[in-house]
Amino acid sequence: MAFELLTPNEMAEADRLTIAAGPIDGIGLMRRAGGAVADLVLARYPGAHPVHVLCGPGNNGGDGYVVSRLLRESGVPVRLFADGTPKTGSDAALAAAECPVAPEPLSRFLPEPGCLVVDALYGAGLSKPLAGEALAAVERANASGVTVVAVDLPSGVSGETGAVLGATFNAAVTVTFARKKPGHLLQPGSEHCGEVVVADIGMSTATIAATGTRCLENDPAWWRSRFPSPANDAHKYSRGHVGVFSGGVAATGAARLSAMAAARAGAGAVTVLSPGSALATNAAHLTSIILRRCDGLEDALAFLEARRPAALVYGPGLGPEPEVGRFALELMMQGHGRFGTLVLDADGITSLSHKRAGFLEARRRQGRPALVLTPHHGEFGRLFPDLAADAALSKLERARAAAARVDATIVYKGPDTVIAAPDGRAAINANGTALLATAGSGDVLSGIVAALVAQGMPHFEAACAAVWMHAAAARRFGPGLIAEDLPLALREVVAALSG
Repeated sequence: MAFELLTPNEMAEADRLTIAAGPIDGIGLMRRAGGAVADLVLARYPGAHPVHVLCGPGNNGGDGYVVSRLLRESGVPVRLFADGTPKTGSDAALAAAECPVAPEPLSRFLPEPGCLVVDALYGAGLSKPLAGEALAAVERANASGVTVVAVDLPSGVSGETGAVLGATFNAAVTVTFARKKPGHLLQPGSEHCGEVVVADIGMSTATIAATGTRCLENDPAWWRSRFPSPANDAHKYSRGHVGVFSGGVAATGAARLSAMAAARAGAGAVTVLSPGSALATNAAHLTSIILRRCDGLEDALAFLEARRPAALVYGPGLGPEPEVGRFALELMMQGHGRFGTLVLDADGITSLSHKRAGFLEARRRQGRPALVLTPHHGEFGRLFPDLAADAALSKLERARAAAARVDATIVYKGPDTVIAAPDGRAAINANGTALLATAGSGDVLSGIVAALVAQGMPHFEAACAAVWMHAAAARRFGPGLIAEDLPLALREVVAALSG
């Protein structure tokens, strides 16, 4: 299985390169695409009578004409409703000429009981909201509850951003070609795709690579080879030492969640750096986790000098005050050579929004530590308000821009978490679950990221792995999950990946 994601422009380039390389031409690709959709309809919905195929004037509509022809040839009752006419001489016009089903105006489309609708109106390339008869067709289909199979993407969903442009079909299945697009995974469009089936229409791996895509669907298949495995002669510090900063006496739980997650994710040693006022509280809850007093920057730097941890987690439970941001800046500026990577989460991110200029300056300094930021949407908006406010940018584009701006790996959390590296690589996570919408789950994620980085996994791959593992652990536990359950639930996930 291949995991590259292609934007509509990259898919058009893949089409062009495939046709240029031969022997297949444009109408040949269209016949293969339509054939894949027709095969799925015949296999999954053999009792659908009739099938209503909705065709637009472009290539997506051309696929629909192929579907109509093949279903008619298979003995399925088909009605074809067209929104416009294909351009003379185009591949879609050739497909329409080959189709024996006479097109009816889209205005006549009315879903019937027991029918199946094939949406081949506009697909991934749509750049403006649906209107007129296309919008009315969507509204009639959705109101009727009829089963919809979408060709490429439900019409009305942007293949680039996942945005819903006005309205869209609620598809049961979406059949796309060669590779998925960002719009299949990004919210809110992904909610309308149903099951996404990727059909092979003969595009080579080399052709896909030649499009220049640098975005992947997050999956263990491509990062598992980098997943850490301890050597036979490993000791606790060689397996990675993680330090986690704790909040005060009334806010210690977040740090302990992060610390336990780091330990379960394989870090050989984890130290909670606790204010003196919270030592007793933390000590009452920790056994395998090291506890060390830390009442300020001097204590923190002494710990870093003595232990040289591979990764630090800063932010969970610390509070959004400016002082927290100042401390984070001092860690970045004075910690050079004393620790490897800083994972900033929660209040560590929000507090830096009060020190944005200083943060950007710190990220330009020579010797700056490696940085991973794990914001949810609100935290992202506070630290990168201009990017969050730009409605023209997708979540993917925002994450990439933020990663480049601060030279950090960004984990932009949500049901469609995006992971972005400073060099432009990105991944969209697809195994997210609403089970993680519970207090403290983000603290667990920051600990997993720190543990994987501490064990030597590259930052981008570590962030991708952590996001996937976090969701996989939640899914394994199931309903009733609270954040305290996640570290132990990680055990089976780590075991499966290690095996």
